[in-house]
Amino acid sequence: MDTMAQRYALLEPDITVYGPDDESVRPAVVLFHGCGGLRPHVHFYAQAVALTGVRAYVVDSFKPRGWNRNFAVSLICSGAVMQGYERSGDVLSVLWGLERSGKVDMDRVILTGFSHGGWSIMDLMTQKLTRPGEAKLADPDASLVERVKGVFFVYAYINFPARTNSKPWVHKPKTFAVLAKKDHLTPLRHSEKIFAKLQAEGVDVTVLPLDGTHAFDEEDNSGLVMKYDRAVMQTSLEALLGFTTGLFDLPDIPKTEDSARAAG
Repeated sequence: MDTMAQRYALLEPDITVYGPDDESVRPAVVLFHGCGGLRPHVHFYAQAVALTGVRAYVVDSFKPRGWNRNFAVSLICSGAVMQGYERSGDVLSVLWGLERSGKVDMDRVILTGFSHGGWSIMDLMTQKLTRPGEAKLADPDASLVERVKGVFFVYAYINFPARTNSKPWVHKPKTFAVLAKKDHLTPLRHSEKIFAKLQAEGVDVTVLPLDGTHAFDEEDNSGLVMKYDRAVMQTSLEALLGFTTGLFDLPDIPKTEDSARAAG
């Protein structure tokens, strides 16, 4: 079983950083991709949010393990390999690594998850992290999660066997969830029920239902079940920007026709 240091050493070479290239201690937004692997839209969100002056860290959980897109779609999207509670160790280990970098204000961190990435972050929130083996790590540290300022989800997977369906959150950062009204993996009604449950448990939750499908921000999705929608993506992206500037008390950045494209 990995220690946090070992897991971070595995992931660190494939973490992409956007934002100021200096030694200043800054807030951070850390982004975790969906079950199909790291796709261009995650970089678009990161490039845009970096315009606020934070650093954005895009974490690839699959490339360091030698998993390509075919493997991911066949085995991870089907739930056969790497469920959310297993990948939650990646989230915790990246927090460990960022703390040791000396370049991140660990009291001003937002974890952002798309689909499976959201599942992984949510599963982490359900774990006490007080004993070896939790989050599939030998030395989990709850204090790293307790310092997280906020979590931001884009069409998070919250269907079976996601732990949030049956377990309360131990850690309760401020939460913003972008929901897809046409999501075939976690129906809107179920997502709303889960986030209402979290709200009742004391989590500060905001939900934003949008008229799109699951993975509405992946440009190569052109089917009926999953379809790219540029306008819906823009609304989702602006929600992340607003959540970031509001939570970190940063100046708003000017809106553009497409902030993601402008960031690139």
